[in-house]
Amino acid sequence: MKICGKLSRPKLPPWIKVKVGVGEREAVADTLADLRLNTVCSGAMCPNLGECFCRGTATFLIMGSSCTRNCKFCAIDHNQKPLPVETDEPARVAEAVRRLKLKYAVITSVTRDDLPDGGARYFAETIRLIKALPTAVEVEVLTPDFNLDLDALRVVLADRPTVFNHNIETVRRLSGQIRYQATYDKSLALLRAAGEMAPDVPTKSGIMVGLGETDEEIIEAMRDLRDSGVSILTVGQYLPPSAEHWPLDRYVTPEMFKEFEEIARKLGFSAVASGPLVRSSYHAGELIKNKGV
Repeated sequence: MKICGKLSRPKLPPWIKVKVGVGEREAVADTLADLRLNTVCSGAMCPNLGECFCRGTATFLIMGSSCTRNCKFCAIDHNQKPLPVETDEPARVAEAVRRLKLKYAVITSVTRDDLPDGGARYFAETIRLIKALPTAVEVEVLTPDFNLDLDALRVVLADRPTVFNHNIETVRRLSGQIRYQATYDKSLALLRAAGEMAPDVPTKSGIMVGLGETDEEIIEAMRDLRDSGVSILTVGQYLPPSAEHWPLDRYVTPEMFKEFEEIARKLGFSAVASGPLVRSSYHAGELIKNKGV
């Protein structure tokens, strides 16, 4: 709800509790700072940052910290003319993976509509360098839509990431209002094309809830994703980053998240993570290994 044009977020319900934890937080932060790397954990103000850093994991955000798009749900900085990509960044990401002794790395990016291929070659190079490390590491990529440039998509998939992820974000009715330049059907088409190009690479997508959609619309989006060949699904609670972002409509209960998970499994998804604090890359390695979180 809004009051005088400002977001009035209701008090957090008791089931939304961020884990603080202890562990490798300083080591992760120091490694990222030393190698001058960005993470979506910080850029997108993820509520799980503390837990993931303490577990010694992070989701790397490549190609800078400014996005050429300005989606209404996202906290990442918006700039139509971001800084040039640093060509040694893929090597620095691979070095961070080595230092942190990761077994499963998640690589995402800001959207770079200013680049001819949307940055596909930087995803590909990052995958290659991580795979070249002495210790085997699985690599999941969470990409923008590349403006449905299938040649760019082919470049990323040629290096066979463990999982190809692209988020649909919200239901069809709200997509045009919330997502800048991206479209619901473009996202479905990208996911479908990824599955056709690389049938050995599982496709994954995520939905936020609490933006004003109905439960029926969420289930419809799940069906659309399955029909597009997506096999891995995440469903999480939307939390507005600020009063200037899209307003919160509701907090979804844990019971409803459980119901979404059960429906998704009946629809044929092989791995599902559905819960208030679930985010697209949250416990990504465990999700693939255990088929759930």
